[in-house]
Amino acid sequence: MTADSNTRIVLGMVESGQQTEAGQVVHGDCLDVLAALPAQSVDLVFADPPYNLQLAGTLYRPDNSRVDGVEDEWDRFNDFAAYDRFSRAWLSAVKRVLKPNGTLWVIGSYHNIFRVGALLQDLGYWILNDIIWRKTNPMPNFRGRRFTNAHETLIWCARDASARYRFNYQAMKNLNDDLQMRSDWVLPICTGAERLKANGRKAHSTQKPEALLYRVVMSSSEVGDLVLDPFCGSGTTGAVALRLKRRFLGIEIDPGYVALSRARLDAIVPAADPAFLAGASGRRGEPRIPFGWVVERGLVQPGQTLFDQQRRHSARVAADGTLVTPDFRGSIHQVGARVQNAPACNGWQFWHAEFDGKPVVIDVLRQKLRAELH
Repeated sequence: MTADSNTRIVLGMVESGQQTEAGQVVHGDCLDVLAALPAQSVDLVFADPPYNLQLAGTLYRPDNSRVDGVEDEWDRFNDFAAYDRFSRAWLSAVKRVLKPNGTLWVIGSYHNIFRVGALLQDLGYWILNDIIWRKTNPMPNFRGRRFTNAHETLIWCARDASARYRFNYQAMKNLNDDLQMRSDWVLPICTGAERLKANGRKAHSTQKPEALLYRVVMSSSEVGDLVLDPFCGSGTTGAVALRLKRRFLGIEIDPGYVALSRARLDAIVPAADPAFLAGASGRRGEPRIPFGWVVERGLVQPGQTLFDQQRRHSARVAADGTLVTPDFRGSIHQVGARVQNAPACNGWQFWHAEFDGKPVVIDVLRQKLRAELH
């Protein structure tokens, strides 16, 4: 299939919102394919671009065995200016196809990530987090002249500063044993059965582990969203996206990698029941429940006292859904912030009410009303 005909098929998928079981990988230059896509058509982009490693000479282990590193032609640029022109071009093209609430993830090493980060800000992206992927099994520093490079950096950004981007906070918290997911992720590099091989060697020099992409896709997309990888490589992003019932579009310029990723995606079996993927929808996607609804439904009573977990602060409920202290009246959030002398407060998590002699966080009452709406 030619690159042009394949692109036309993908364009039809994007424009119709069609769900495909195998996803699509287009053979071509990402700038050409991105230019052909509709504006604001993609929900999530994960980009693993060339790192411009600037490796000089062959690297050997202490036993004189050769290190199978990144020596591919696609990772070579004449100078930093050439790399910056390349980066600016694809980042601009991605911004055009991102939906207003879509987000972009870019991964890199110290060789390139700071240059990419500066370009992101120059182009008007809004950086949300930098994630440190700390590798449990990094490649040693064989020459012994530097610290072992044991991490890579991911930059997560919204399309602009005003974007109402998706973040599935609760899903990430659930994955992390009910603790907030931190910005340092401790995960192994891709090894063993997960590492794709060709003729006994690594099929792709920089294949990423699926666990890393699982967090990316799960945290910032929803079932049915379109996930785009402009440097598809071995197809890891697509494999994870399809398992999680997202649509996937990959772009890859190397025909060998195109064949590799297509075969990989063809073998993916998506989750049978999308209901089991509902954890990806965080609280931002749930219906808003004003505290006044809790009062009017009689779940708390006017005049009832609310308190924090340690019972250091208290306030009384007014009939209009505000809270009252001796010197202030406002919403559950405003009063929670006021009594703590804090800039902000999530009143649903801060305030508790007593039922049958036991303190209950009022967020339980909000979830009860949400369940009734559903």
